[in-house]
Amino acid sequence: MNPVIIYIAGGYILLVVLLYFIQDRFIFKPEKLSKDFEYKYDVPFKELFFEVEQGVSINGLHFYCNKPHGLILYLHGNTRSIKGWAKYARDFYRYNYDVVMVDYRGFGKSTGKRSERDIKKDMQFVYDTLAVQYHEHHILVYGRSLGSGFATKLASDNKPRYLIIDSPYYSFRKVVERYLPFLPSKFVLRYHLRTDKWITRVNCHTYIIHGTKDWLIPISHSEKLQKLNPHKITLIRIHGGGHNNLPSFPEYHNFIRDILLY
Repeated sequence: MNPVIIYIAGGYILLVVLLYFIQDRFIFKPEKLSKDFEYKYDVPFKELFFEVEQGVSINGLHFYCNKPHGLILYLHGNTRSIKGWAKYARDFYRYNYDVVMVDYRGFGKSTGKRSERDIKKDMQFVYDTLAVQYHEHHILVYGRSLGSGFATKLASDNKPRYLIIDSPYYSFRKVVERYLPFLPSKFVLRYHLRTDKWITRVNCHTYIIHGTKDWLIPISHSEKLQKLNPHKITLIRIHGGGHNNLPSFPEYHNFIRDILLY
C-alpha cells in the first residue's frame, strides 16, 4: 500500500480518536464560579441547589413575582453560566412569570461530570422538584440553542403548558455534520440530542423562534422540525435575526408577550 495513503489514514484515525475524547471542550464553554460567589440583581430572587445525587449539585436562580401566572424553566446555551444568562429573565418576569434558570454540570457552581444521559437526568430532577410547587399546567419549558434539545426531551416526558425553543437544531449530529462533514459523527459523537425524535412525542403546543439569518444553526433546522408535527408546532421567524441577537428585535418580545399572555 502507498505509504502516503497509510499516513493519511493513520492521521485521520488519530484525529477521530482525539475528537472523541476532547469533544466536550468544543461543545461546552462553561464559566465556572466559586462556591462563595454572590449573585446580585435588582429584582427578587433566591439561589437554588438541586442535590441530584452524591457529588452532583445543580445550581439555579429563581426570580419570583407576587402571584405569578406560571413558571418558566429556562435551559440556556453552551456558554457562560446563569450569572450571564440571568439578564434574560426579565423578558419573562415582566409578564408576571417566575423564572428558574439552572446551570449544567461543570457550569457556574454546578458540579458533576457531564454526559448527555446525566444532563437529561438532572433536568428531569429539577423539573420534578419544581412540579411539587407549580402545577404542570403552569410550567413552560424554554430551551435556548444547545438547551433546546434538553428542553424538548423534558417536554416529551412530561406535561408542561408550552414548550418554547429558541434557535434549535434538528439534531445535534446535523449541526456537527454541517461543519465537520468528514467526521463519522454517528460513531464519534457522545452528544446526539435527538430533538427531531423527541419533538414528535411532545403533547403540548410548541413554539419555535428562529432568526432568518442564523448562520450557526440555519432556520432550515426549525423548518424541518415544524414539518414533523405542523398542527402542534408554530414557527416564528425573526426576519434578519442571527443566532445570538434575537432579544434585540422588538418582534421577539412581541411574540414572547403574546405567548405568555395568551
